[in-house]
Amino acid sequence: MHDAAVIFDVDGVLLDLTPPEEDAFFHPFLELHGLSGLSRDWDSYRIRNDHDIMAEILERHFGRPPAADELDRLTRSYLSHLGAGLAGGKLTAVEIPGARELLSALRDDGVIVGIATANLVDAARLRLESAGLWEFVADLPFGADGGGAKARILSRAVAASGLPRHRIVYIGDNLNDVDAGLRNEVHFIGFAREKGRRERLAQAGAATVCGDHDTSYQLISGRLGGTKLRSGTR
Repeated sequence: MHDAAVIFDVDGVLLDLTPPEEDAFFHPFLELHGLSGLSRDWDSYRIRNDHDIMAEILERHFGRPPAADELDRLTRSYLSHLGAGLAGGKLTAVEIPGARELLSALRDDGVIVGIATANLVDAARLRLESAGLWEFVADLPFGADGGGAKARILSRAVAASGLPRHRIVYIGDNLNDVDAGLRNEVHFIGFAREKGRRERLAQAGAATVCGDHDTSYQLISGRLGGTKLRSGTR
C-alpha cells in the first residue's frame, strides 16, 4: 500500500518537447484541414492542453465548436503520426537529465509515481515509452483527455491516488503548474534548468524551485519524510 505520491508534469520535467514533436502535433491540421502557420506559443491558446487546443483551432476553422467525431479524427491522426515517427526513428523523445534516476529512486522507495500533463495521455505514453520511462509512471497517468486547465488535470490525479494532499508532491515547470499545485493544496516543486525560469516560477508563488533532479529528490524527501534520504539519485 502506497502512503505517498509524486506526480510529474512531462514536458520540461521528464522530457524535452522537441520541434519535430511539435510538428507531429500540428501535422494533422494541415493533412485533414489544410491549416498551416498555427501558433506554437502554447500560452496563446485559451486553455493550455492538447485536447482544448485542438478544439479551439477547429472552432476557429469551422466557425463553430467541433463535433466529437471531428476531434476524434484529428486525435487519431496525431497519435498515428506521432507513434510512427517515434517507432521509425524520425522523432526522438529526449529525456531530461536525471529523470530516469529520480523515477527509479522513487519507485525503490515505494512511492506511487504518476503524471499530470497537458499532453493527451496516449501521446505522453508513446513519448515516455520511447524514452523507456513509461513503466515508472503507468500507475497514475492523467492528461488532457477530458479537457480542462492543469489544475483540473492534477485534481483528477490527486483524487485517483486516494491519498491525503499532504502526502502528494507535484513537480512542474510552467506557471500553470504553480497554479495547479496551489489550487490542489499539494506540495509543489518548480523545476527548470534555466535560472530565469526558476525565478519566474518563484515569483508566481512556487515556494520551492530547483534546477536538477538530484535536488528534486532531496526536496521530495524533505516534503514526504517517509522516503529514504540519499546524497543523490545517481
